[in-house]
Amino acid sequence: MIAPAAIRTVFMGTPEFALPTLQGLLSAGVDLCAVFTQPDRPRGRGKLLAPPPVKEMAVAHGLPIFQPQKLRDPAVVETLRSLRPDLIVVVAYGQILPASILDIPRYGCINVHASLLPRYRGAAPINKAIVDGEQVTGVTTMLMDVGLDTGDMLVKRATEIGIEETAGQLHDRLALLGREAMAETLRRLCEGTLRPEPQDDAQSSYAPMMKKEDGRIDWRHPARDIHNLVRGLSPWPGAFTSWNGQMLKLGRTLAEEGPDAEPGTVVAADGCGVCIACGQGVLRVRELQLAGKKKLPAGDFLRGASLSVGTRLETGHGLPEGS
Repeated sequence: MIAPAAIRTVFMGTPEFALPTLQGLLSAGVDLCAVFTQPDRPRGRGKLLAPPPVKEMAVAHGLPIFQPQKLRDPAVVETLRSLRPDLIVVVAYGQILPASILDIPRYGCINVHASLLPRYRGAAPINKAIVDGEQVTGVTTMLMDVGLDTGDMLVKRATEIGIEETAGQLHDRLALLGREAMAETLRRLCEGTLRPEPQDDAQSSYAPMMKKEDGRIDWRHPARDIHNLVRGLSPWPGAFTSWNGQMLKLGRTLAEEGPDAEPGTVVAADGCGVCIACGQGVLRVRELQLAGKKKLPAGDFLRGASLSVGTRLETGHGLPEGS
């Protein structure tokens, strides 16, 4: 049995998703000797440099902080080696760890990944699981290797995806689930009962980084698929259509039965939503947002815009102006 305080640990993470796991390591009492996070970036309308969330938490706890531009820089590798970590925990750090770092800690580098591996390896597993209409997802702790999320699995935690749940909402739940999975991983590591399990590559799938263009709606698709696209890309990059040459973003949708009409045609519009014909069924849209404007409930939007029955929405080519 190893005491957590005897495990000299480096944490690598950057966004809010990583915070619960970092807090969990602090609560478990590991010897956190350093935190690595991305450099400060410009943020907001003023483009002022702002620290990543993990840096803010590390500062609050008085932890040593490193923000290298490139992790594979030999000087950075040497710095890590000089810290003599027994374990490196990685959560959404934002850079790939080279083999020269993976080999440093005797207990390895453990990553908290937001999917049930080997499904949805890659940068956007939360978004892609919803876009694909998955009903269950989860988190996996993984012993990292040189591949992209291909390392041996350690601990899994599964959760159901709500029918209206957005990527943002699921993100927050999985961040907490990641803390639980890492706590269980650490407990088993201390007990000597951690048993790595190889991934079955034949069952793998890939979730690449989402782009704005991924949000363009093709109304010929079934309403259920478009509903999944809207919530899977919320809050970013957002699903959109083109209306009068403008980008019209859609939020809070439902897939319903409805009258047959040409895909993209508005078949109803009132305070309960704007209903748009799809290749199969109708999409009820309860929130709408024009480029540069606030997101509004359907009733408020319709009081200021003439999105009437019979209007045809277009997918268009390329991003509309103002995107």
